[in-house]
Amino acid sequence: MPITDAMVSEATRTLFSRALRKVPEDTKAALARALETETNETARRTLGLQLESANLAEKLDCFVCSDSGVPTYFVKIGSRADLACDFKAAIRAGYETLVETIDPPLLKHVTNPLTLERSHLGKDIPLVTYDVESGADYVEMVCSPKALGSGRWAALELFTFPSLEQIETFILDVAIKAGAQHCPPVVMGVGIGGSFDHCAGMAKKQTLRPVGEANPDPTLADMEARLFRAVNGLGFGPMGTGGDTTVQAVHVDYACGHGFTPVAVCFNCWINRRTRVRMWGDGRMEWGE
Repeated sequence: MPITDAMVSEATRTLFSRALRKVPEDTKAALARALETETNETARRTLGLQLESANLAEKLDCFVCSDSGVPTYFVKIGSRADLACDFKAAIRAGYETLVETIDPPLLKHVTNPLTLERSHLGKDIPLVTYDVESGADYVEMVCSPKALGSGRWAALELFTFPSLEQIETFILDVAIKAGAQHCPPVVMGVGIGGSFDHCAGMAKKQTLRPVGEANPDPTLADMEARLFRAVNGLGFGPMGTGGDTTVQAVHVDYACGHGFTPVAVCFNCWINRRTRVRMWGDGRMEWGE
């Protein structure tokens, strides 16, 4: 039995709905750790309110935030997966059904950039990135809705043979410019190298890494630790209340490329929306974060 349109459409609907209602467990754990170490009393109260909001949304089955953003998916297709589906059509159909049936209803955040008309649907919606996983016999879908906090303050710049110091200075400048407007404490994703589009994709994918997961590259692990200390040292704090907790984590990846080196930075707001499913040809659907 292959992976079907019906399975992909079900995954599309369920992932988006869950992402709006459930703060990932690793994110709640990061907020709880920050609460233990935060020295600013106002920031401590804010972290406590965020944890309370996360738990209440899950308990009451309601949205954590009214800004549901736009539907954004990452699809990884196993090279050995048994397929009988049209991914683009199935994802579109699943999202359209979600818009019609979800409770509470979604606000009209999908915006035409030419006319500023707002709706639930539009050109290229949902936004989907596809990749292939060699040797895998499953399809994995991740949903990470992009709203104002998680989308507006991203940035990319191209350098020529930059030093690590130049790269880290740019990343810190992006964090300073964002301030607290992205609803901290955030997860920062950073991509270094490759091409313009590949670099931006790396940064975006790094926001999906579990909070607390060690980077296997020693150079990047050291960079993440330095940037984590530096950004938290800026003092913006949870929701701009001041304190020691502006980021939950800084996640960095790189790719080789030409002498020109793009560096991209993006964010996930404190909710860190991220839901995941793996689908197999025998009909199994394994849900996660």
